[in-house]
Amino acid sequence: MPKEKRELKDLSIDPAVLDILSLAKQKNYETVWDRLERQSPHCKFGSSGLCCRNCVMGPCRITEKTPKGVCGADAATIVARNLIRALAAGAAAHSDHGRAVAVLFNEVAQGKNKDYQIADEAKLKSIAEKFHIHTSQDITSIAKEVARVALEDFGKQDEKALNFLEAYAPQKRKETWQKVEEALFSQTGKKMGILPRNIDREITECMHRTHMGVDNQALSLLVQGVRTALADGWGGSLIATELQDVLFGTPDKKVIKANLGVLKEDQVNIIVHGHEPILSEQVVAAAMSPEMQEKAKEVGAQGINVAGICCTANEVLMRLGVPVAGNMIHQELAIMTGVVEAMVVDVQCIFPSLGPLAKCFHTKFISTSDRAAFPEAVHIQFDEHHAREVAQKIVETAIEAFKERDPQKVHIPQEVEEAVVGFSVEEIIKILGGSPKPLVDAILAGKIKGVVGIVGCNNPKIKHDAFHISLTKELIKKDILVIGTGCWAIAAAKAGFMKLDAQALAGEGLKEVCKALDIPPVLHMGSCVDCSRMLVLAAALADYLKVDISDLPLVGSAPEWTTEKAVSIGTYFVASGVPVHLWPMPPIGGSEEVVGILTEGVKDLLGGYFFIEEDPVKTASRMERIIMEKRKAF
Repeated sequence: MPKEKRELKDLSIDPAVLDILSLAKQKNYETVWDRLERQSPHCKFGSSGLCCRNCVMGPCRITEKTPKGVCGADAATIVARNLIRALAAGAAAHSDHGRAVAVLFNEVAQGKNKDYQIADEAKLKSIAEKFHIHTSQDITSIAKEVARVALEDFGKQDEKALNFLEAYAPQKRKETWQKVEEALFSQTGKKMGILPRNIDREITECMHRTHMGVDNQALSLLVQGVRTALADGWGGSLIATELQDVLFGTPDKKVIKANLGVLKEDQVNIIVHGHEPILSEQVVAAAMSPEMQEKAKEVGAQGINVAGICCTANEVLMRLGVPVAGNMIHQELAIMTGVVEAMVVDVQCIFPSLGPLAKCFHTKFISTSDRAAFPEAVHIQFDEHHAREVAQKIVETAIEAFKERDPQKVHIPQEVEEAVVGFSVEEIIKILGGSPKPLVDAILAGKIKGVVGIVGCNNPKIKHDAFHISLTKELIKKDILVIGTGCWAIAAAKAGFMKLDAQALAGEGLKEVCKALDIPPVLHMGSCVDCSRMLVLAAALADYLKVDISDLPLVGSAPEWTTEKAVSIGTYFVASGVPVHLWPMPPIGGSEEVVGILTEGVKDLLGGYFFIEEDPVKTASRMERIIMEKRKAF
């Protein structure tokens, strides 16, 4: 946590970021690092999870002199309540994304929306088969039944587990969850469910339990948090990923360009930022149309260049090969290049600072979602039923803004890197020849020791991208295959770890496998909801070997995590049997009981657990030890 002003070089390892930060300092533009400095040092009660404001008898802070809140809640209860409230918010964010996709998919299936269509019929049929839906019927009928199953998971009222969890999770893991429920009941005499019943219900129950005077026991609260996280990972996020593949196409291997150097001085630059491809797919299609390209030329541009930031970038680069301007922390810096005509956003990870900043330039900061309002934004309401029309209006707004660009403010960093992306589970299995066997054989032979999945975010408390890149570099040197999503994936792309040339950075065993398969040692699997792809891949390996996920040499990491979504992601991986590394420390340090449950107590029950480490080299070494221990079972 910063306590004093840091030098520019301490803020990021990305030269493009340092370039723009130098400009920001000269021009007195405010950035996320400036605001962090003014907020530092942060409240110790908040950082340790010991502040409760869930009722107006407080807010209460736990100290040695005041060990209980006004209601009588102790440190463990307050820390656990705060943690699962954050988790519920994260699960809600991902699952609301999934709901929007499921609703749209249903409308397409019903013939009520003509602006979208089914792009991948083979993927739709493979999903249908998991639910024992007959695939011999026409594609529209199949789509209707899949839509019904998906929407049911948001609201069914029985006690059965989610449809998607039952269909996708490996059998051994489902047996483990059932045993955990039985063990908890045997130990406590209290019914503690692990298997999620419906997505909205688990989120609602988290909020109910954390209301003053309801659930006041740390273990009980944390178990509900696990249940809610599983509703996200094997529910909302999985639904989003699977149905987006059906609607927009399942990603396959392709080469893209990454970093701020993808912006073009002679073109209209549109940045799509946020998380939902329902919007960004249409903006890209409109921008690339001959009509809009010609309109751009009429105002003096050579064409239209669309680039992405954050997880919207991951969505459109995986499917359409759209270049990525940067990860979450680049969003203000992109505007400061002076060449962004429109920053088009939907939901999640969008700084409210963008509106006032855009006023310093010609940039139109365009909000589009009725769920997300921003100060000083131009709002163009996105309506899925008039998607093409709205997308065209957004692009036309950007074209008009090009005429207002100030050449004196143009400053584009030259950094740009190539990356091989598009590694959906389907593409990975295709590369392996149609079966997980070659990957399993490489692991059994020791050429690949194991697999580590790394997820975003960026956090200005930590040197930007430094942990992401250092950890990744150390792991591949140790013959550990690295896969991942989110802002980590963009960091790795910008650093050149996703080029075929990066094979040279890998250990001899991993290098041999990557050369044989013609892949980099670091695989981009998509956006943050696409963490569900990693669950599906783990399930495929577990089912192939007829073992539980917890038996596999897999480890997860969120080395620069920021959002409440990350709390949910980390928890559903732990609940699925994967040890997960975190840095920075989550706000749980105020309770030894909660820390003990999450780092030790869950090991025997779920197989997964959390561990904290602030040094990337030590993290990689610990991951290797975990992997080597798991390999002994093979």
